[in-house]
Amino acid sequence: MDDPGILERMRADWNERAGEDANYYVAFGRREQDDEEFFSTATDVLRLLGGELKRLRDRTAALEIGCGPGRLMRPLSRYFNVIHGVDVSDEMVRLARERLRDTPNAYAHHSSGSDLALFRDEMFDFVYSYAVFQHIPSRDVVFNYLRESRRVLKTGGILRCQINGLPAHAREYDTWSGVRFAPAEIAGFAADHDFQLLALEQIWTQYMWITCRKMPVGWARSLPGKPAGQSRIRTISNALTGERAAPASGPMAFVSVWIDRLPEDCDLNHLAITVDGRASRLTFIGEPESDGVCQVNAALPEGLRTGLVPIALTWLGRPVCPTGWMRIVPAGPSVPRISALTDGVNLLSDNRITSGILKVTMHEVIDAGQFRIAVDGCAVAVSDTFCVDPVAQRWEFNVQLPKGIGSGPHEVRIAIGKRAFPPMAIEVS
Repeated sequence: MDDPGILERMRADWNERAGEDANYYVAFGRREQDDEEFFSTATDVLRLLGGELKRLRDRTAALEIGCGPGRLMRPLSRYFNVIHGVDVSDEMVRLARERLRDTPNAYAHHSSGSDLALFRDEMFDFVYSYAVFQHIPSRDVVFNYLRESRRVLKTGGILRCQINGLPAHAREYDTWSGVRFAPAEIAGFAADHDFQLLALEQIWTQYMWITCRKMPVGWARSLPGKPAGQSRIRTISNALTGERAAPASGPMAFVSVWIDRLPEDCDLNHLAITVDGRASRLTFIGEPESDGVCQVNAALPEGLRTGLVPIALTWLGRPVCPTGWMRIVPAGPSVPRISALTDGVNLLSDNRITSGILKVTMHEVIDAGQFRIAVDGCAVAVSDTFCVDPVAQRWEFNVQLPKGIGSGPHEVRIAIGKRAFPPMAIEVS
């Protein structure tokens, strides 16, 4: 385990942030949010967590790692008999206890910042974490949290959490920009610790999601002797649109294979899908529906031909079911679009700019170097460019407004390459 100094730095930094503006540092939406707005920002996160609750065999107890001031614990408490949360910051825990005072089955605890020693083995049905491991500067601490999660989960329990999947860099990590992990590292950890890996999504982003089920010790070693069963493909569709065709490349090049009677031990480490003989990247295996059909999502491989192509599934190298077929169509042209124009700090302020920084979020950007922006007809330099998601081709551009710009309405014009967008209005205050 790392030097205790790292844990003390984590505690001190997050205590300072909690004292300055806890709601902002947890939700990133706006400075000085009131509690109603702060708790409302959890809606999208709850959808990403709540969708995995159907995997649970019981809902007695849940645990949040990095609970902050209780933003997620309060709404999730209605799904469990009891819910616990831990945080390295005693100030965050104080705020959580205050805000959860009317939620009698929710308990916040101050922790060491590197383990779950407060809890006994096999205590929880569900362990989750959101935007926490991204702020830990130590690989040892993150991996220990994953090992501890397995310890405190019941057999069959679910871990749902985020890991920073951005490409590694040479700069020193800190308590804001934490350590990064390649997808293969997480898959390898799951395989080595008898975790059934069920989701590995949004890879190469700051918010890579993983879902794992705790299996008995020795589960992975026992798999080669198990029969593949009698599965069949019910249908194949585009994973994002539901259509019976998918583009050969680009952000929409994902398929869902709907399978009857998929072996219950299948996971992303041992199931394989080939499309026209090329290996695809699996992202998700769902729970069986009431009719026994299970959804398996995969990203299409590069260099795929168009037309009807065969899709084959193997488990541990053995065929799972008869081959299916999917129509692959040519990818359409990239169509850059602006998805958000906001204040660079107060993201919930929409086009009201209070910090002097403008943030532009765009999708389907092929060449970020061609981005141009002008305010009131004057070109403005981009201060920071960041690829949020290379698969979705989503980029953020931060722009420092010109000095001396006055309060009131202003016009923003954005272009990328030869494509110019209609003018947009901002209000500077």
